[in-house]
Amino acid sequence: MRNKQNNELAVCGFATVKKLEKNNSERIRRLYFTEEVAPLFGGLCKKIAARKGIYNKVQDPKELEKLSGTVHHQGVVAMIYMPQITHLDSDITDSWIENNENALLLDHIGNANNFGAIVRSAAFFGMKNIIIPEDEAESAITTSSYRIAEGGMEYVKIYSVRSISRFMEALKGRMVRIGTDLQARSRLSSEIQTLRKGKPVLLVLGNEENGISEEVRNNCDELVIIPFSGMTQGKKEPLVDSLNVAQASSIILYELCR
Repeated sequence: MRNKQNNELAVCGFATVKKLEKNNSERIRRLYFTEEVAPLFGGLCKKIAARKGIYNKVQDPKELEKLSGTVHHQGVVAMIYMPQITHLDSDITDSWIENNENALLLDHIGNANNFGAIVRSAAFFGMKNIIIPEDEAESAITTSSYRIAEGGMEYVKIYSVRSISRFMEALKGRMVRIGTDLQARSRLSSEIQTLRKGKPVLLVLGNEENGISEEVRNNCDELVIIPFSGMTQGKKEPLVDSLNVAQASSIILYELCR
């Protein structure tokens, strides 16, 4: 849950807060926990006390529910300053190309749970750079997406762009722009490494309802499809319309890092 008055975000979930403690404990302004998990956060309480921060053991877990807006707090809630999403510029993309860094572009995913799961997969497979549309920046990082990312937010950098299509146009010839599409002819496993040609990759994922937009599709160097059951026997469509976008991201990121 976001506290707009204090510009804070509630981060909850045991693994999520532990990763925050390990990597960015200085971001925690206030910490609240139940007696059950208190022994597991003694070290963090000392760090917070050293900088005159606030930590408090609550008697009723419902207090944590009020703070986080969810029953899935797992006995601990950390209040942090609302994360700021960096607007992407040419200096940043130039550094990606110079260092051969890949990036993941999300074409209006929208769902906070899916976004959190994608961040978790990105962190697991070492994808450091995630780009989202600027009009979704306000709602992308939520208590829910932070918790579902299971600490992944501490290992990725999230950027925003005003226009996805213009951003992709600017990268033409500099990064290999690969989009996922159910109508694609190229199969993911056989194409993704062949297409790289020594250049970093921009992977593009679309939302579950409509996939990537037509404008974005036209700015891809290649469209690929994740092979489905029966595809080798000539079946033209999978039994269900598509994978969940978070599941699809895991498969694609795995193929990229192989």
